[in-house]
Amino acid sequence: MEDKILEALGKNGAMRPGDIATAVGADKEAVSKTIKELVKEGKVYSPKRCFYDVKK
Repeated sequence: MEDKILEALGKNGAMRPGDIATAVGADKEAVSKTIKELVKEGKVYSPKRCFYDVKK
């Protein structure tokens, strides 16, 4: 799941969790949970409220 999310963000730039879920074909709740983990690990950040992007 993490790889799919990182790939989608890499291709599309900043996205909302619902849009990421659609892009990777997963449940929004599962995507939100994984995003929180990625933020803690420092792989993803929030450039503005409710949007997430890959840390470069």
